[in-house]
Amino acid sequence: MTIPNNILDHTPLLQFEAARSVVQTGDLFLCSGQHGMSRLIRFATHSPWSHVAIAVRVESIDRVLVFESVEKIGVRALPLHTFLFGVGGKKPYPGKVLWARQAELNAAGAPAIQAMTDFALDQLGDPFALADIIKIAARILWGATEQPTPAGLEAQDEYICSEYAALCFEKAGVTIPWDGRGFIAPCDFALDPAASAIGQVDIARDRA
Repeated sequence: MTIPNNILDHTPLLQFEAARSVVQTGDLFLCSGQHGMSRLIRFATHSPWSHVAIAVRVESIDRVLVFESVEKIGVRALPLHTFLFGVGGKKPYPGKVLWARQAELNAAGAPAIQAMTDFALDQLGDPFALADIIKIAARILWGATEQPTPAGLEAQDEYICSEYAALCFEKAGVTIPWDGRGFIAPCDFALDPAASAIGQVDIARDRA
């Protein structure tokens, strides 16, 4: 099933600890943010979704990490609690966050999940230059035209969040469907027939 645009209006709020205990590697966090780039993505895609990140559970250290591509930083990994609430709970995510799962990835075997995780890790630590950020913004704006992306704007090693997440999924043999125009966007993960919502994390209540 797909995830409707109004899901945040009626999906249940979940406490952080209850969610954290059952998050699986490959689970998605779909975000509806308010910052400048978030607003640009929402405008270009006519959807509430401005960001997507991937969960990786590391049982050996009892942690859930979140892998994401951020336009001012590049690809990074954060503890789930920091991703949602900031350091010390002082800067929670500026918007709403939906926890979701993609059925095909959830059913993939251990080698596929490992291939995805290896790729996700290999992209860490390469910050985006100003030119990369400008190129990303131009690609997002071009996406609003619903035309094929010009070769000069196609992603190379600079990704918006959803391009990075889609490449991670591809390494596991899972393709996120999209129309091929503009750029693969956070909303394409929500529109995926294999995606389903699990719940909305209650950031306001659990951030302390």
